[in-house]
Amino acid sequence: MELWLVVVAFGFGFLANAVRLPPMVGYLIAGFALRAAGQESSESVDVIADLGILVLLFGIGLKLKLRSLARPVVWGGASLHLVLTSLVIGSALFGLGALGLPLAKELERTDALLLGFAFSFSSTVFAVKALQERNESGSLQGVLAISMLVVQDIFAVAFLTLAVDEPPSIWALPVLAAMLLARPLYGWVLDRSGNGELLLLLGLALAVGVGAEAFDRVGIKPDLGALIMGLTLASHPRASELAAVLLDFKDVLLIGFFLSIGLRGLPSWPELLVGFVVLALLPAKTAGFVAIITAFGFRARTAWHTSLSLASYSEFGLIIALVGVERAMIGERWTATIAVAVAVSFALAAPLNTARYSLYARLQPSLARFERKEVQPDDALIEPGGANVIVFGMGRVGAGAYDELVERRGEVVLGVDRTAETVAANCDHGRSVVRGDALDLEFWGRLRLDRRIDLVVLAMSDHDANLVAVKSVRRFLPEVRIAATATFDNEVAELGHAGVDVARNLYGEAGQGLADDACDLLGTTDSTSADEPPRNG
Repeated sequence: MELWLVVVAFGFGFLANAVRLPPMVGYLIAGFALRAAGQESSESVDVIADLGILVLLFGIGLKLKLRSLARPVVWGGASLHLVLTSLVIGSALFGLGALGLPLAKELERTDALLLGFAFSFSSTVFAVKALQERNESGSLQGVLAISMLVVQDIFAVAFLTLAVDEPPSIWALPVLAAMLLARPLYGWVLDRSGNGELLLLLGLALAVGVGAEAFDRVGIKPDLGALIMGLTLASHPRASELAAVLLDFKDVLLIGFFLSIGLRGLPSWPELLVGFVVLALLPAKTAGFVAIITAFGFRARTAWHTSLSLASYSEFGLIIALVGVERAMIGERWTATIAVAVAVSFALAAPLNTARYSLYARLQPSLARFERKEVQPDDALIEPGGANVIVFGMGRVGAGAYDELVERRGEVVLGVDRTAETVAANCDHGRSVVRGDALDLEFWGRLRLDRRIDLVVLAMSDHDANLVAVKSVRRFLPEVRIAATATFDNEVAELGHAGVDVARNLYGEAGQGLADDACDLLGTTDSTSADEPPRNG
């Protein structure tokens, strides 16, 4: 890829980030800007784009836990939503085309359905990044969102596999069997690949050199090979570590993909018009997720947060559109239309996700009407017993604070965490921990304590979550004292302004404690060796 394109992509990505938009929005705009300046796509850009897609699918496979996909809300809800959204958006485009909407009036029924299918996907890249930034990947809504995205991705890869001109080779099944049977070998190599660049190179070799290349040789889309290769390692203990190592590298490769979309052509006013028409349907798509998730027995709050993570159009829609263009199913102008819809949906979803908690507080009465009386067991919050100290966030810091408080105050401490795994692990260690969320207004409404609460400790790793939690605590316990953790000095100041009585910088406290211990050690050593003569080795 021409090196100067990287500089342009960085510049537009930097500007997008400066206005709190995902950098990928900037990359798309960079592609359009380069096209306007006369630059065209090149083979090197396309190669980088293809590599980005393969690594993306490999990473999805690594996170593909069959147990999470077995839930009816995941496979049933995601499939139902995809079918309904495809029909609704496809019918809307076909109907508007019949009324004379530019670009859409050229569509046949099957073309409109293909476009509805492309618009039915939500962005895996956007959702995963947003959940990671909020540290919610392991929460119930995070697990549901990622699992439903994986089901969507399976539909996309199935489409890509079927959209071939020739049937697969007779060697396809033996190659697939060989890939699956070689899993112990992959695991053996993964265990011995260290933690640095060798681990990254192994991921690329497996995704591109083994999975994608093997499938390509037998006439199957290489995308499916990369996904299945990731799936073979999904249960390996180091799968999540490998996915994390590949994450940033994958994002760099996907810059080529977003640039290539913009370089294909500038959107004209009909393409912009149709793109914004489709964007007008995005709230209905999001509401569909809320309705379906609550219909499967989840609380409105869980459905709301899960749905906002999925409130976007997807880069997979662009991939499907490109296949449609290659097979002459739709015109090439639709790639620019979908690119506009994807980019603007990211721009809208970013602030929407930031304001999700305040928006839910306003919409809670309306959303609660969707709830069923019987709630899923892992979404029902437990009413705790008596306590006068509550610790929110039972990770390593919260668990340490809990143990110290129990030692000083006795068995009057209650731990609260939003992930079932963390709750179970703490309970196994004898701690009194329930599942809940300080940011959940319903949790506070259901909390029945038979003692006066004197102290609340906020030990959640997400600074924004701690800030919002302070408001919830002050609303329900206005006189309580609050202690909180932070990782930067400016965050300590923000917590103080928000109403926290004591805030500590974890890194600063750790550094101070280490220095104190080191000085004590030095002092002890000096005092015990002051009378000894110096050693000259």
